[in-house]
Amino acid sequence: MRRVSLRNLRAHKLRLFLTVFSIVLGTCFVAGSIVFTSTVSKAFNDIFDNAAPGVAVEITPKNSQSPGVPQSVVDELTAQKQELGIDRIVQNYTGLVTIANSDGKALQTGGAPSVGTAYIPPDQSLDPGAEPLLPGGRAPTAPDEIVLNSSAAKEAGLEVGSTTKVVLGQGSAQPREVTVVGLIELPGSTGGYVNVQFDKTTASQLFSDGDHAAQVDMSAVDGVTPDELKQRVENALPANTYEVRTGDQVRQDQKDSVNEFLTIFTAILLAFAAVGLIVGTFIIYNTFSMIVAQRNRELALLRAVGASRKQVSRSVLFEAFVVGLIGGIVGLGIGIGLAAGLQALTTAMSGLPDAPLQIGVPAITAALFVGVVVTMISAWVPAVRASKVPPVEAMRAGMAEGTAASLRMRTVVGVLLGVAALVVIIIGATGVGVGPAIAVGAGAAMAIAAVVLAGPAMSRPVVGALGSVIGAPFGKIGRLARTNAVRNPRRTSATAFALTLGLLLVAVIGTLGTSFKGTVNEMVDKGLTADFIVAGTNNLPIPAAVLDSVQKVDGVAEAVSMDVLSARADGSGVTGYSPIGGPIADVAVLNMADGVSDVLPDDGMFVSERTSSSKGWNRGDVVTFTGATGATVEVTVAGVYSDNEALEPFMVGESVYNELVPASAQSSFAVFVTAKPGTDPEALRTGLEQATDSYLTVQVQDRAQFKSAASSQIDQMLATLYAMLGLALLIAVLGIVNTLALSVVERQREIGMLRAVGMLRSQVRRSIYLESVLIAIFGALLGVILGTVIGWALVRTLAKWGLGTPVLPWSLIGVTLVASAVVGVLAALWPAVRAARTRPLEAIAEA
Repeated sequence: MRRVSLRNLRAHKLRLFLTVFSIVLGTCFVAGSIVFTSTVSKAFNDIFDNAAPGVAVEITPKNSQSPGVPQSVVDELTAQKQELGIDRIVQNYTGLVTIANSDGKALQTGGAPSVGTAYIPPDQSLDPGAEPLLPGGRAPTAPDEIVLNSSAAKEAGLEVGSTTKVVLGQGSAQPREVTVVGLIELPGSTGGYVNVQFDKTTASQLFSDGDHAAQVDMSAVDGVTPDELKQRVENALPANTYEVRTGDQVRQDQKDSVNEFLTIFTAILLAFAAVGLIVGTFIIYNTFSMIVAQRNRELALLRAVGASRKQVSRSVLFEAFVVGLIGGIVGLGIGIGLAAGLQALTTAMSGLPDAPLQIGVPAITAALFVGVVVTMISAWVPAVRASKVPPVEAMRAGMAEGTAASLRMRTVVGVLLGVAALVVIIIGATGVGVGPAIAVGAGAAMAIAAVVLAGPAMSRPVVGALGSVIGAPFGKIGRLARTNAVRNPRRTSATAFALTLGLLLVAVIGTLGTSFKGTVNEMVDKGLTADFIVAGTNNLPIPAAVLDSVQKVDGVAEAVSMDVLSARADGSGVTGYSPIGGPIADVAVLNMADGVSDVLPDDGMFVSERTSSSKGWNRGDVVTFTGATGATVEVTVAGVYSDNEALEPFMVGESVYNELVPASAQSSFAVFVTAKPGTDPEALRTGLEQATDSYLTVQVQDRAQFKSAASSQIDQMLATLYAMLGLALLIAVLGIVNTLALSVVERQREIGMLRAVGMLRSQVRRSIYLESVLIAIFGALLGVILGTVIGWALVRTLAKWGLGTPVLPWSLIGVTLVASAVVGVLAALWPAVRAARTRPLEAIAEA
């Protein structure tokens, strides 16, 4: 039987290729994602193995919002060095910076960190192998001197003696003109990483309040292990105030943080690969169902000459095993190539480190396991069906794969499941938050299962109706195509489902994206009255000092900065804003739902209705905030305002903000600007651009540009998702090609008879085109309808996070339906040509 199976595979090379290719598309993404993430993880691990060199123990604040470790703690530890077993202590200061390249533009890091730190001479470093400055350079000794890592200097076109500009990511400091006085080679300095080093005094002033260090590192004297030193330092510090870790723990924590991100990234890649596999499963199932139908006589003959049912089913499963094994091996090879390409792309664009590809056992096992198991599961039902075919019945002419089997039971179950799914989705849509979103997801899974079960029954009336409309202009050819499309509802539904699932996800993502853009538009149109918005590129915060520069521009009536507040309240971290520079009502719409005035008191706070409801903060309540420095401030809620996405979730007065956020840590989300009456908008824009040009990452936008920029970012995100979903759509198209090609083989005798009675080759091709279009549109309709319903429900559940009214992507829906018809024609090109070349007499003779 195995020889028979292998001979059958060799005899149908095209069918073998199409089936293997559908498996390859799924397995290559599984293998590629594992190889890629393993490679990046290994690269980061190698870097972090060299991190914190010479550090035995490191001290950092437990609260991430804290300004750092106080100088008093460092003084106490220094006084106890001998008792504790400390050799050296080094204070580190750090903060976000942006440096200009040789052209005066911001140096692009591709997503890699760009930080400022203190320069530590080799003789003071904890690392016994610390590299000195490169020849020709020296240490910074003045506030306007810096040392730069050599890879960043090369990228920026800077060298020793070059003058450039550095902008701090926060604080009230103006852009600084600096001179590069030294270059340093840093271990692990890869991609776009930028490290700007100032002298210790300047770094302390720039990145802290002068009394705190971001972290304190120390080495141990001979005879004291890092664990022993950690225990001694913990005993010497106040309890539950600082995080004390050994150097090994610091390195492991850094590895874990990266690996956590890589785990999420891998999950996203695997999710899209899973979609491709699900779609591929239906194609493989379709393929093997048609193979069994076309081999009824062959299998019946085997049964007649003594083959048992088990032998027949095992022969089909053996073919599936061979196909899955080939697909897994090829998919692994292509996946390795994809991983290499993705690594090269991310290294060039995102600053990720480079490393040799890690092709390990997990990737090989996953590719082969997925390829073989998915294929054999897909072939199991056809294999069982093949074993049950009675020999005499199978030898009858015209016997086809179970087309006459009743659809009643599966249709009833599918309808009941569909009704239940709709109820669950509606219930989920009435709520807000994680729970309702999960309910919508569960309803979506039920709806997909309902489509699988009830799809064949739905295909008959829907495809029939579509065929009556689309096929009408083509007369008898159109009716023939309609008949062919509805004659085997199981096959039509399974083929269409591949497209249904892909377009369902496209519709869900499109609905979410359109709703996000609608929310942004509503925020600007109904929430802001400002004429210009001064904000950071790529949604980065801007220094608080930008406000002073904007307020000095001629033609500015009001300029209000929305400074960012991060603190703790009610035992959890909260983020809000503080309007600085003027009344917020002068640049935004502030409708008070409960309050005597729309003027925010310096020592008070306003909360939105949404926040009031979720937090229970009402007018007159007192909220206790704890800032980064540990300062505690009791703030009275002075009013509740109507929900405004531009002002969510709450605002505090300026004096409260200054008490909670140190000057060195203050930053702004944006500066809202209104023009004086009669001011030329273009002249004002030019003035604002000139005033903020020195900040490198600050951009000036009018209302339309602000909306367009936000929409552009959403479109970029959607384009990436659509590109990944293209996998499922590609498989769907191949599925239609596969089904039609096999259908042509199955109907060879029928096509031969039609050709014999006068049907032209062009008419044969046209009938195949129309049949494919009907199947594609049927699948597209199901996908779009399900996707928009699910997307609408998800948007409703996301209102808690600021998403507004659901907006359906009508243009996407229209384009999708038209594109599905085009896809139907393209998918039918080769099968139609193959059908048109059928020779009448040979087809009748072979049948």
